Parts: sequence; C-alpha cells; structure tokens
Amino acid sequence: MFYLEKNVKNKYLTTLCAAAAIVALAGCASPTVITLKDGSQLETTNKPSYDEDSGFYEFKQIDGKPVRINKDDIHTIKKM
Repeated sequence: MFYLEKNVKNKYLTTLCAAAAIVALAGCASPTVITLKDGSQLETTNKPSYDEDSGFYEFKQIDGKPVRINKDDIHTIKKM
C-alpha cells in the first residue's frame, strides 16, 4: 500500500513540474505587432530588440524570417 501512495505522489509531482515548465516557457514568448508608418503590420514571435548603434529593430517574423527595420519607419510596437 505504501508503494502505491509513493508512486501516485511521484506522478503528481512529475505532472505538476511539467505543467509549471510549460507555463514558464509560454511566458517567455511575447508575440508583438509592429505597425509601420505606411500602415502595414508585421507580427513577431518575440519582443523586438533595438540596436542603438545602427538605429534598427531586429526580430523574427511568425514564419521565422529575421527582419531589421529602421526605428524611423515604425509607428507603434504592441504586445498581442
């Protein structure tokens, strides 16, 4: 009987840890919509990073393609 209780506790703990890991990883991604001054919108998989030396934002689009855009061409950057 003790073995059965220990086994159930281990499964519960494993499930709880897996759920916590999934939630933590989901929280790392922050999809963003970038609206350009011409009105077009780009969806990103993560928050764009800004390179002060070049004046460009860098990010990956939903399809995984890397993009660099001059900050002067951007109207807004909003989380989805």
